[in-house]
Amino acid sequence: MTGLAELGVADIGPAKVDLGGRWMAAEAEDDLRRQFPRPDLDDAAWQPMEVPGHWRSEPAFAASDGPLFYRRRFEVEPLGPGQQAWLTMDGIFYQSDVWLDGSYVGDTEGYFFPHTFDITSALATRSEHVLALEVVCDRPARRAAKKALLGVFGYWDCIDPAYNPGGIWAPVRVDLSGPVRLSSLKAVCIEADAKSAVLELTAVLDSVEAVTVALRTEARRTGTFDGERTVPAARVETRQPLAVGANRVRWRLVVDEPELWWPAGLGNQSLYDVCVTVEAGAEPACSKTLRTGLREVSAQNLVWSVNGERVFLKGANLGPTRRDLAYASPGDVARDVRLAAEAGLNLLRVHAHIGRTELYDAADELGVLLWQDMPLHRGYTGVRRQAVRQVAAAVDLLGHHPSILVWCGHDEPFSHELPAGRAPGPTRVMRSAVAQALPGWNKSVLDTSIKRALEKADPTRPVLAHSGMLPHPAWGTDSHLYFGWYHGRWDDLPRAMAAWPAAGRFVGELGAQAVPFTADFMEPQQWPDLDWDRLAGHFCMQKTIFDDLVPPSAYATFEAWRDATQAYQARLVRFQVEALRRLQFRPTGGFAVFLLNDSQPAVSWSLLDHQRVPKAGYAALRDACAPVLVAADWPAPSYPPGAGLSLDVHVVNDLLEELAGAVVEARLAWPGGGRKWLFGGDVAANSCCFVGTLNCTLPPLSALEADTGGPLSDGSSWPLELHLELRWGSPVQSRSNRYESSLTGR
Repeated sequence: MTGLAELGVADIGPAKVDLGGRWMAAEAEDDLRRQFPRPDLDDAAWQPMEVPGHWRSEPAFAASDGPLFYRRRFEVEPLGPGQQAWLTMDGIFYQSDVWLDGSYVGDTEGYFFPHTFDITSALATRSEHVLALEVVCDRPARRAAKKALLGVFGYWDCIDPAYNPGGIWAPVRVDLSGPVRLSSLKAVCIEADAKSAVLELTAVLDSVEAVTVALRTEARRTGTFDGERTVPAARVETRQPLAVGANRVRWRLVVDEPELWWPAGLGNQSLYDVCVTVEAGAEPACSKTLRTGLREVSAQNLVWSVNGERVFLKGANLGPTRRDLAYASPGDVARDVRLAAEAGLNLLRVHAHIGRTELYDAADELGVLLWQDMPLHRGYTGVRRQAVRQVAAAVDLLGHHPSILVWCGHDEPFSHELPAGRAPGPTRVMRSAVAQALPGWNKSVLDTSIKRALEKADPTRPVLAHSGMLPHPAWGTDSHLYFGWYHGRWDDLPRAMAAWPAAGRFVGELGAQAVPFTADFMEPQQWPDLDWDRLAGHFCMQKTIFDDLVPPSAYATFEAWRDATQAYQARLVRFQVEALRRLQFRPTGGFAVFLLNDSQPAVSWSLLDHQRVPKAGYAALRDACAPVLVAADWPAPSYPPGAGLSLDVHVVNDLLEELAGAVVEARLAWPGGGRKWLFGGDVAANSCCFVGTLNCTLPPLSALEADTGGPLSDGSSWPLELHLELRWGSPVQSRSNRYESSLTGR
């Protein structure tokens, strides 16, 4: 990534005093609570704690659920005339009360956005200071009635439920500014086409006196130069009167003949640096720069368009890079986005959390669209006001990223508990259906308020109130369809879509668990006597479902069982993704496989384990998501000799150009014989084309025995293979696919 300073658009900002590094920490207790903010308290015997970080990374707090007291001594020269000072904490899991020099400053709630306090008066007369925080991150007592908006960090099937992310996980600093400070800047693209694009900007300016400032805004195409500076694509300057205190200012910037931002495969990922400079008198007082892209997004019946072009979304759910978010390096975060792009995905659903800034920067640069969930997962109670506040903060923080396609308020807003690790029987299926069909506080009150707040904060993007609700006139959205894991068979999805097309408008989750290659945490040397309770309790494994689908008892070695679980996951993912791609825009707008990545060592639905070693399902997803796909109905696992076979063949073309003169060759082979079909024609751009039907009568038993040298015993079988090859263009390009079945004996 090219740094902004290298482009000549470095921010003019306040001096910063970094408060990271060594703090002192202690478990909270009532007697100490009355004393710990005092500057003269002797904390030499407290436990050293690195900030940013999570308290469980320190051995002394490895099993703690807090609360914890934090203290940090620092020095700042007394402020001069007209100077302001601000304490900013970029991320705290999850709540805190803040004292400075023994005086109460305020409280924070919300893990993913900065919290800032005016500390000008405290820093006006002295240089030595003590910052003290009480940090609280409670694990939920009732998972269906949570109070903290932690999303997957609070409770999730893919993170150890005993883990607590508590701590000061992001930087803490003191900002020193002049009389005018540009404290926040938000930008959203409200219009974009080949002729012009319009950015709406919102800034908060803090002033110590009533004054009129010049507000200059410039947009420069990232990476274009004129001497030592980038070439301005647009510029606007206004005079803005400010009152004492915080001033919220809104204005627009028009870019003529813009270079639009496109998802990967549809065009370039053109980006602009938008710099806002505030001048008080003749000198620049402060500035901020955002990197953004110019594009329009829309949706109709969960079919999505970018810049007026329909886009079929091929995606996966993205978990946190690590459950201890502070220790995820920028390279680790960006790698997950790159691995998604390398698998042919154009969408990541940021599943029930808000990630680090590097995630959004990488998605902007690589052209991967983001379905951004708010950090709400399953049931909550009494959090409506806090949720509305936090979703507005999310838009302020992330709204300038062109990769964000849609905001989603709440993942699976169910009010009932689901027993972990068990395939649902008829009673559970009925309870789940009833819970989704009937009104409830979470989806009817909480999610309605969240949706309204998101639409108010960002009218430029589609907003979904929630995810995982079956089609319903009031609140149905995308579907979470776990055929082959929680319900039905792995090949039931097409039949379900035919019976209930509305459930296939967008499939937001599908998948199955598989054992990873990086499996030392499972202690495979103990096979077959693994500690199954430990794996289920702390490493996410759903053992009872494995017992039904890929039972460990059927395999002699751990490696054989591991490979069988991966083969099952890969087959399910490939089959269901191919089936959904054949329904492209009729009515399906896309899918998001569950799950791309692990956040910790786990036996989960991930295709990439916690070390990012791919399972077999990753390659299966990559093959099924190729921009051009030739696919057939999957053959049955086996056929009796002499049976009839009928399979439809389709070509899916995600390119923005037709496949002229395309030829599909299909070859069905069995021992001693086979059949061949040829089809020809053009395949339209961005479409799914029906090619034809492969009708065939399979050879009788007598012919098979003759070809293989005589009668065979009962239970014998012969391989049956279908090969598809698509060729088009000049020079010739090609894609192929392959399916396996068998012919059974007597």
